[in-house]
Amino acid sequence: MPKTEHWQWYVEEFFPTEQHHHAIEQVYYAGRSQFQSIGVISTPVLGKMLILDGDTQSAQHDEKIYHESLVHPAMAGAADRSDVLILGGGEGATLREVLRHPDVRRCTMVDIDGDVVDLSKRYLPEWSAGAFDDPRARVIVGDALKFLADDPDRYGVIISDLTEPLEDSPSNPLFCDEVFRDIKARLADGGVYVLQASTAGFHNMSLHAKMARTLRGYYKHVVSFYTHVPAFDNDWAFIACSDAVDLSRLEESVVNAYCDKLKGENFFYDGTTHRRIFALPLYLRRELAKAGETF
Repeated sequence: MPKTEHWQWYVEEFFPTEQHHHAIEQVYYAGRSQFQSIGVISTPVLGKMLILDGDTQSAQHDEKIYHESLVHPAMAGAADRSDVLILGGGEGATLREVLRHPDVRRCTMVDIDGDVVDLSKRYLPEWSAGAFDDPRARVIVGDALKFLADDPDRYGVIISDLTEPLEDSPSNPLFCDEVFRDIKARLADGGVYVLQASTAGFHNMSLHAKMARTLRGYYKHVVSFYTHVPAFDNDWAFIACSDAVDLSRLEESVVNAYCDKLKGENFFYDGTTHRRIFALPLYLRRELAKAGETF
C-alpha cells in the first residue's frame, strides 16, 4: 500500500470542523453542468463514486444499501405499485430497483440535470444495470416542479431521490408547500410517498426532523427510518408518508413475500432489515417528537 502522501484525495467537508477523505485511484470526469458541479472518481475502498457539488451521492460498493432502503419499503407497503414516479435519481439506480418488481407497468423518472444522466450511463452503468433501456421506463429530463404541476396522472408510489433542500442546491425549490400539495395530488389512494431525508446522526439530525415535522401537515402517517451508509460515513434517514399505511407496522411476512417477487437477489433489504431500519434510537425519537421548526 503506498504511503498516504502518495495519494490524491477527495475531501468532503460536512462542516468547517469535520471532513471525510477518500483516496482517489482515477478521475473519470470533473466538470460542471448548468445546475451543479459533477465528479466521477474511483476509490480503493468504495469503488466508483458520484459527487455533486462536493457531496457524495452514491458509491459502487454500497449504493444498494441506500437504494434498496429508499425504494422497497414504500413499494412493499403500497396498495398499487403498477405506476411509479421518481423525482431525481439521475444515476438510474432508483429506477433499477423499482423495475425489479413484476407489478410495475411504468416507472417515470424526472431529473433536471441531463448531464448527470448521460455521465452515469457512460461511467456508472452498474448503477442502472440496463434500467434506462427497459420499455417500462419513461425518463424525462426536465423540471420536476413543472412536471408535477402539469402531469395529470396519479401514482401508487412516488419516490423523491433529490439532493437535500439546502440553500445552494437545485432541489431547494422542491421543498415547499406548493410542491407538497402537487405531490399529494399525484399520489393515488393507498399510495406511499417516500423521500431521502438527510442525516440521522445524533449530531446532525436537525434537518431531517424539520423535514418530518413539515410533512406531518400533509399525511396521516409520516414515519422516519434510517440506516448507516458507509460512503456517507453517517446514518442516513428517509421518510415514508401515506394516508393509508404506516410502513413501520408492515409485517415481516408481507415484506418477505414482496421481496420474493423481485428479479434478482437483494443485497440489504428483507423483512428482518425492515424491522431494524424502523427501530429508531431514543435520541432521534425525542428530536422528532419536538414541536420545532418547519419549512
